[in-house]
Amino acid sequence: MKTDNKSQKIIKELEKFRKRDYTFSKGQILGSMCTQPHRISKEIYMKFLETNLGDPALFPGTKEIENKLISFYLKLLNAPKNATGLITSGGTESNITAIWIAKNLSEKNEIIIPKSAHFSFKKIESLMNIKIKTISLNKKYFIDINNIKKNISKNTAAIVGIAGSTELGTIDPIPELSEICYDENIFLHIDAAFGGFVIPFLKKLGYNLPDFDFKLKGVSSISIDAHKMGYTAIPIGALIIKDKNWLEKISVKTHYVSGKKQSGILATRSGGPVAAAYAVTKYFGKSGYKNLVNQCMNLTKYTEKRINDIGLKLVIKPTMNVLAIKLKNPSKVVKKLNNLDWRVNKMDRLSSIRIVIMPHITKKIIDDFLPVLKKVCKETGDI
Repeated sequence: MKTDNKSQKIIKELEKFRKRDYTFSKGQILGSMCTQPHRISKEIYMKFLETNLGDPALFPGTKEIENKLISFYLKLLNAPKNATGLITSGGTESNITAIWIAKNLSEKNEIIIPKSAHFSFKKIESLMNIKIKTISLNKKYFIDINNIKKNISKNTAAIVGIAGSTELGTIDPIPELSEICYDENIFLHIDAAFGGFVIPFLKKLGYNLPDFDFKLKGVSSISIDAHKMGYTAIPIGALIIKDKNWLEKISVKTHYVSGKKQSGILATRSGGPVAAAYAVTKYFGKSGYKNLVNQCMNLTKYTEKRINDIGLKLVIKPTMNVLAIKLKNPSKVVKKLNNLDWRVNKMDRLSSIRIVIMPHITKKIIDDFLPVLKKVCKETGDI
């Protein structure tokens, strides 16, 4: 199709803005938990651009794709027969929806979270009139399990466990949390936005990691993001729920679109990210994801060794493909790296910077980056 002059001008204008962005493909982004989408994801996304899953009778094919994608997540997370899932825009929406369900099920308004919990729970506190009790972490940066029971009250609606923390990639002792929540009849939500596409495959690779999913009788819901280690286009996550009947607690009647009721926060929902994510799961399958995770972990181990070799230390040994480098002057280091077109994440409360070994990161990128990091750290007095 020939592009008219007006369209060409608009495209040129927008291309100028796009050139200012950093790109995953060039390897400049080292601190993000997202990645360059797989090529099949990009191709399929565009084919489903006009589809709206908020009006499923108009797009029955796309709705069937959504059902198949949810089925993949149910199997991946060992969900029981009566479980179901909601496709979301990502971890924040999934976490909000989980606590919304927990609050409506219990008619209580307190939740218990670890200090390592994602910032989305601060949004939940404001949006839903929820009181948050934050539990300190132990020396291994897990939630301090001994403090959980002390903080449970007659108003506790839910407890949150993290399976792959945003800062360090650590996994809370979910089996112990499961036992507590099962015994106390409390909703247990697991935020596995990052770890959901990593931990199952690490376990298959022989890594000694705790269970975090519906194998545990006390787990009520799990958030998982496909636009992270699922290797697909932004935005797409999912909330997997143990009992499909719980959706009634957040469902509303829909009077002018197909379908009698809707659950979840969004009404209009693009089928593009859903079809793209499904295409990637079909392309990789569980064996392909296992290989991808193995590739990332091998590079993580290599990077860990190289970081130690240049005289820097990690906050903790990596649990998954997330490395936190301990620094005296993280702000100065990040600023200097930014000026050199390397993007890493600063973590003030841990006095460190974060590197995430995502699928777009290669050994060459690490080999190019670490001499720059070493030079910068010498300038800032961190080496």
